[in-house]
Amino acid sequence: MAPIVSKRLGKTDVEKRMTLPSKSLKCFPPLSGDKHMVDFAVRDECDRVWKFRIYTRKSNKKYPKPVLTKGWREFVCSKRLRVDDRVEFYMVKEEANRVEYRVRVEKAVKIFGVVFGHEPSHC
Repeated sequence: MAPIVSKRLGKTDVEKRMTLPSKSLKCFPPLSGDKHMVDFAVRDECDRVWKFRIYTRKSNKKYPKPVLTKGWREFVCSKRLRVDDRVEFYMVKEEANRVEYRVRVEKAVKIFGVVFGHEPSHC
C-alpha cells in the first residue's frame, strides 16, 4: 500500500501545523461546497484514532495550500515528533466504499546530528 503523503517533518510541521502537497488534497475527504476545511479521523499504528482538520486558503482556490491544523499538535506531542522524523498517511478502502485513513510515524535515526535513516515508531 503506497502512502498518499510521505513527509520528512520540518520545523513548522513540528511546532505549528503540517503542510501537505496540494495534489494530495484529492485523496483526503472532500471539501464540500464553499467550505475550506474538513475534519477527518485517522488510525495510527497503535490503533488509536486521531481527529485532524485539513484547512485550505479561502481566497486562492487555484493553489489551496492544505495544512493539518486541529489535532495535529496533540499528535506531535504525544508521538514526541521532531524535525527530520517522517510521517506517512494512507487511504484504505474498506467494504461498501468506506474509506479509512491511517498514519504511520518513523523516527529519524541520527548520529552526531546526521540522519542515517528512519525506524518505525513503537506503541
